Amino acid sequence: MEKIVIIGAGPAGISAALYAARANMDPLVINNGIGALEKAEKIENYYGMDHPVSGKELFEIGLAQAKALGVRILDAQVLGIGGFDTFQVKTTAGDFETISVILATGSKRKAPSIPGIKEFEGRGVSYCAVCDAFFYRGKDVAVVGNSDFALHEAEELAPMAGSVTIYTDGKEPEFSREPSFAVNTMKIQCVEGDDKVSGLRVISGKKEEAEVSTQECKDSTKQETFAPADGIFVAMGTAGSAEMARQMGASLTEKGNIKVNDKMESSIPGLFAAGDCTGGLLQVAKAVYDGAQAGISANQYVRSKSTVTK
Repeated sequence: MEKIVIIGAGPAGISAALYAARANMDPLVINNGIGALEKAEKIENYYGMDHPVSGKELFEIGLAQAKALGVRILDAQVLGIGGFDTFQVKTTAGDFETISVILATGSKRKAPSIPGIKEFEGRGVSYCAVCDAFFYRGKDVAVVGNSDFALHEAEELAPMAGSVTIYTDGKEPEFSREPSFAVNTMKIQCVEGDDKVSGLRVISGKKEEAEVSTQECKDSTKQETFAPADGIFVAMGTAGSAEMARQMGASLTEKGNIKVNDKMESSIPGLFAAGDCTGGLLQVAKAVYDGAQAGISANQYVRSKSTVTK
């Protein structure tokens, strides 16, 4: 069993790992890429640098620093987290049981710019299969996404739903294994419905041909393909920190960030969060502080457990 699993290898995650490693906790960091830091062309407002560095350079320096201290880095995608007294972290490289988890994968993902997605949130559009699968017992559902995260959400829905179809929205499937569900690779034109979702329209052709307003979609008399669906689960890209926290039942803020106290503790014992996923100042300096505090708090939490099984 792991003591501390840190999800995310940016400034917050690596900072947490450094403090956990120095406390002899032998943390495991799960790295799924650079994230938002990649967009930073030059960083010159962070302490200790005598010249600007790119976000990519800072990311690589952080990884090298952690590895030099003996931190284990696993390149994998996290699919979900479960458990009660201890946590089960499901990844594309296998499952890991751990006493504590630190979420540090950055700010929450934006909803795809598909007309109707935002309008039908809470009325048939969901972002959490674990949370809402129960409401779609025996019904037809759609999962929007093209990666293992979408496949995982489809698998969570399958025992409850009448049928599950994955829609890649025109993107090539990037599943690590063959899905046992129908996969539709056409572009999604819009989500349709009145009071609740009734389905979605898909269309072949160029992206701009698929883009219409919600009202245009509703009024359309063209022969686009209509796919009935009682529920639509958005699972684009990879699972962000807020999505994983929400799946576990942790409290979020009104803005959708993970709610934490001054020790970076979430509402779930043993679950901590750090960096952009907690909101506030979206800067490297803040992420590093959050990570340090989360690492210290996770160390204390693990020590507070009466028995620790490696």
